[in-house]
Amino acid sequence: MSSSTASGAGQHRAVLAGEVRPLPADRRPEPGPIAIMPRAEQTFVDAVRAGGGTVAPLSESTRGLVWLDYRDPDGFAAAMDAHPSITWVQLPFAGVDAFSPTIAAHARPGLVWTSAKGAYAQPVAEHALTLALALLRVIPKRVRARSWATEPEGRSLYGMDVVLIGAGGIALELMRLLEPFGTRITVVRRSAEPVPGAARTLTTDRLAEALPTADIVVVAAALTGGTRELIGAPEVAAMKPTALLVNIARGGLVDTDALLAALRDGGIAGAGLDVTDPEPLPDGHPLWDEPSCLITPHQADTPEMVAPLLAERVRLNVSAFLGDGRFVGLVDPEAGY
Repeated sequence: MSSSTASGAGQHRAVLAGEVRPLPADRRPEPGPIAIMPRAEQTFVDAVRAGGGTVAPLSESTRGLVWLDYRDPDGFAAAMDAHPSITWVQLPFAGVDAFSPTIAAHARPGLVWTSAKGAYAQPVAEHALTLALALLRVIPKRVRARSWATEPEGRSLYGMDVVLIGAGGIALELMRLLEPFGTRITVVRRSAEPVPGAARTLTTDRLAEALPTADIVVVAAALTGGTRELIGAPEVAAMKPTALLVNIARGGLVDTDALLAALRDGGIAGAGLDVTDPEPLPDGHPLWDEPSCLITPHQADTPEMVAPLLAERVRLNVSAFLGDGRFVGLVDPEAGY
C-alpha cells in the first residue's frame, strides 16, 4: 500500500467513524520519542516514521507508546506504571475494555489515549453482514446436511427491520452495506442525536422499544460497566421468534445463558457470534451444539486485515502527536471507550 493510498483510505475511515477531533493547544500531549511494544514490528516502525516520529526503546525520555498486544494487559500496566512520563498511548483495538483498569489508574491531564475505533469498520461490518445473510439462508443447517432437503428454507434480507446497537464506525459502515437491501434501520446509542440514514435513533434506555419489531439485531457497541449484558433475558424475550441476533462487538454485551435458553426454546430463530462470553468459547460448550447458532472465532478482522489499518491509524496519530493535535479515535477514560 502506497503512502498516499493509505492516507486517503485512512482519512475516509476516520471521517466515516466521526472520530477526528483536534485537541486545543493547552490539552495536547508533550511530544517526544515513541516506543512500540511489546515488540517493535516493522510495519508499525514504518508507520511511526511516516508520521514524522522517532522510534526508540522504552525509557525515561519516552513520550508516546504504541501498544500492539491486546492479550497482554498486565505487560501494558507494568509499562505504564514504570514510565509516568508517557503522554500519548495508542491501543490496538476499537474496544479498550482489557486495558480499562490501567486507563482508570493513569487518567490525568496531559495524557491522551487513542484506540483503533473506526479503523476496522469495513472488515467487521462485512463480517456482520456475512453472519446475518448466512443465518437468513439457513447456512448453518445446510453445511451439516448430508441429503437433499425436501422443503425449501430461507429468508431474504430485503425490506427487513434491522436494529443496530451502537453508532460507531462499524455500525455506520454496516448501514452503508445495507443500503442496497432497502432495510429499515433503527440505531440504539447513548446519545439522542439522530444518526443520518437511520429511520429512527433511540437512546440505550429505550432499547426495549426497538426489539419487538426487529428482524435482525446487530450488537456493535463498546463494552463498559454500563453495557455489560446489555442483551439479557428481558431483551431476548422481547424479540420475536423469527428474529436473529448478531454480535461482532464483545461477548460480554450478551448474557450467554439467556441467549442459549432462547435458542433452545425457539425464543429467537438464530444467532451469529464472532465474540462470546467466555472467550475463547470452550470445547463442549452447549452453544457449539445449537444448530441455529453460527460461531466464528473472533475473526471479523484477522491480523492480515488489521495490520495495514492499524498502521494507518498510528501514522495519523503520530502526526497529531507531533503536530496539530488532530487525533483519531480518542478514548474518554470516564466513558470507557
